[in-house]
Amino acid sequence: MKNVLLSLGHGYSAQALADRLLPLGWKVLGTTRDPAKADRMRARGMTPVAWTREAVSAALNLASHLLISAGPGPDGDPSLALAHETLAARAPDLTWAGYLSTTGVYGDHAGGWIDENAALDPSTRRGRLRVEAETAWQAIPDLPLHIFRLAGIYGPGRGPFAKVRGGTARRIVKPGQVFSRIHAADIAQSLEASIRRPQPGGIYNLCDDAPAPPQDVILFACELLGVTPPAEEDFATAEMTSMARSFYAESKRVSNRRLKEDLGVRLMYPDYRTGLRALLAEEGLQGA
Repeated sequence: MKNVLLSLGHGYSAQALADRLLPLGWKVLGTTRDPAKADRMRARGMTPVAWTREAVSAALNLASHLLISAGPGPDGDPSLALAHETLAARAPDLTWAGYLSTTGVYGDHAGGWIDENAALDPSTRRGRLRVEAETAWQAIPDLPLHIFRLAGIYGPGRGPFAKVRGGTARRIVKPGQVFSRIHAADIAQSLEASIRRPQPGGIYNLCDDAPAPPQDVILFACELLGVTPPAEEDFATAEMTSMARSFYAESKRVSNRRLKEDLGVRLMYPDYRTGLRALLAEEGLQGA
C-alpha cells in the first residue's frame, strides 16, 4: 500500500489523526503494550504493533509515514532507544515524519506572545526532556521530520467537562497566567495538512487563537453544564502537588500564524468557547 502510517506511542492525538486517515484508505499501524487497547485499535480498523524491537522494526519497514508521540523519559526518547538503527536506515525512504512535542519547550514569557522563532528555554524538567528529544530526532540524517509543538489538548472525553463531572475541577488563580489550547480535531487536521504538503524541517505551533486563564475555561464549562463552579483558589496558598504546580511555572500566548500561512489550516475550533460548545452539542447528538 502507498500510504501506511506507523504511530509510535499511539495515544489520544494519534488516534484523532488515524480517524481521519482510515476512511481515506490509509493503513494505520500503532504501537501499544496493552492487549485490551490492541483489541480496541483493531475494532477501529487499525493494526496494533507490540512495543518490541522486532515488531517495531518490522512495522517501520512497511511504513511510508511516521508519527512519533511517545514522550521522553529520564533515559531519553523511548522510540529511539527501541529502534534507532532501523529508524536511521529507513529515514531516507519515508515520505513524512511528524514528532509531537509541546509548547513547554519555550519556557516562560510572562504572558507575552511567542512564535516558532522564540528561543527554547524551558523552565520545567518535562520541557527540557522535550528539547533533548527534538534535538535527537533532528539529528537523524535524511529523516523528513516535522515538529509540532502542541498546546494543552482537549476534546471528546478529555478536558474541562471530564474534570467538572469527575469532581476534580479547580479554579486556581494566578494573576497574569494564561495558557494556549488546541482541540484534538484541529491537531488531526493540522497533521493531515502537513502530510499533504510536506515541508521537511518545518516546525509548527498547534494551538488555537485565544489563550486564556485556566479558571475562565473551568467557569465556562460549568456554565454550559449548568453546575455551580468551584470556588476560586489563590495559587500562592492552594494545596497542589509539585507536578500540578509546575504547570503554572510558565505563562505565554502562543501564535499559530505559521500553521495557517504555511499549511493553510483553518481551525474548526479557534477558541475554547467554540470548542466546548461543540463538544457538548456532540454529546447531545450521541445521546439522542
